[in-house]
Amino acid sequence: MHIEEITDEVAAKLQVSSDSPQQDGPKDKGDDGKPVMAGPELSPGRAMTHRKTVDEVYAELKQSPFFMTDLEENDETEALKAMAYEGSPLDVATDFKNKGNECFKVKGWWDAKEFYTKGILVLAAEERKRPAVAKGETPAPMITSGPEEGEEPAGVEEIQEQRKVLEVSYVNRAACHLELKNYRSCWLDCAGALRLNPRNVKAFYRSARALLAVDRVAEADDACARGLALDEQNAALRFVARDIIKRQELVVGKQRKEDERAAREKRREVLLKAALQARSIATRSTEKPPEMEDAKIQLVPDPDDPRSAVSFPALLLYPADYETDFIKAFNETETLADHLGYVFPLPWDRKGEYTLANVECYMDTVSGGIIKVGKKVSLLKVLSSNNVEVVDQVVRLFVLPKAKAEGWLQKYKEEKAKRMGR
Repeated sequence: MHIEEITDEVAAKLQVSSDSPQQDGPKDKGDDGKPVMAGPELSPGRAMTHRKTVDEVYAELKQSPFFMTDLEENDETEALKAMAYEGSPLDVATDFKNKGNECFKVKGWWDAKEFYTKGILVLAAEERKRPAVAKGETPAPMITSGPEEGEEPAGVEEIQEQRKVLEVSYVNRAACHLELKNYRSCWLDCAGALRLNPRNVKAFYRSARALLAVDRVAEADDACARGLALDEQNAALRFVARDIIKRQELVVGKQRKEDERAAREKRREVLLKAALQARSIATRSTEKPPEMEDAKIQLVPDPDDPRSAVSFPALLLYPADYETDFIKAFNETETLADHLGYVFPLPWDRKGEYTLANVECYMDTVSGGIIKVGKKVSLLKVLSSNNVEVVDQVVRLFVLPKAKAEGWLQKYKEEKAKRMGR
């Protein structure tokens, strides 16, 4: 248990306070009307908790690192925990670095990373304490704090040694991130090392490796070139330089293929649009087209040949029985009979109402009406009649038994008129 000592200076202040006469002024009065001497003012700490609930005081205490039960993972609290070890910041950080090196040697990448992180937090906290002038940089207004009260400022040699350990810890942690495939963290640590020492070849090498791993080839090439400018014969950098060249060739080849694919798709779109216009087939897209995977309007058999026929996805609707069938490719030269011939008999048609001779087919018109479609008429003739349109690349056809067609038509027209506000 730590016992606070009252020093002579503090005792003297307390004596002066007790000997001081009370200031004249209004005083509180008791029940008997006589003035009551005011008690001493609350201490600063007591004043902060005056008239607050226990829960409010507890919540405030938890915000202080010394009272936190659930520590937030940030630089300040982590550095504070790391500094719980005995020794100077340099000794503590060096110890963490050495432990990280031991883990790294046995491929304990994650554990090594954690040790390096603790050392980095300790020395980064020391860096923040120093004025910017001490770093040889332009003074920054926000960096004004010096060493803590009662703490001896670090000498020039110790500061240099701290930065050396910090630089090594950054580079070593970058190596762990590289092994763990944390590529962004890797090149950020390399940047931290290079801020301390712009001639750190390992930082250039590891950042080049990390950037190359995510195909940021140009940036990897720049990092590698900067490293080789410092050490032209560095074997590791020369090796990664060869990998960059190979990857660049692959990336260029991949991009060339992608450009060719995009150009081919664009050319096919133009050919298809011209084919639809030449046939006077109207099309329209809505804000929420249905998902059809790879089913779409296309030229067949060769999408690059303007002489090819046009094929359409088609949806057969059976409104009398709330059923549907999907035809992925309905060629413009084909008729409804061609497809209904293999669709019938329907597995759910227990009454046998749906036969080629016993059904009628309909389509919506552009004007909002409905027309009957002949079962032996080619799809091209139906679509180029200027009465219908293809919506969201799907041809929609209603198929009904003849006995139910008239009743459905009347009801459908009435419902459609209501929707259109007629």
